[in-house]
Amino acid sequence: MNTGELQTGKLFYSIGEVADMFQVNTSLIRYWDKEFDIIKPKKNKKGNRLFTPDDVKNFHVIYHLVKERGFTLEGARKKLKENKEDTINNIEVVKTLSDVKKLLLELRKELDEV
Repeated sequence: MNTGELQTGKLFYSIGEVADMFQVNTSLIRYWDKEFDIIKPKKNKKGNRLFTPDDVKNFHVIYHLVKERGFTLEGARKKLKENKEDTINNIEVVKTLSDVKKLLLELRKELDEV
């Protein structure tokens, strides 16, 4: 999942771009858009969804709860309603720990080569 790949200065992302970020089908993005009220895409004249960077961050929270932690959609909605900030903090901790692990593995590889 490449949610860190948000392009600076970009105001909107297409549904295809969001689906690629999370490596899921566009149909899942559409479904989550309908199921979670924290996702509020704009629509152009053709009716295409245009997601803001905030929407993408909210998708990241939903993805974390549903795909990584195994919550049901109802459970994820309840968790977001009860304490969204706690969930966001947990995601940031997990991301930081993953980055540290990656760095340590790279250092280990370099030391093994010496």
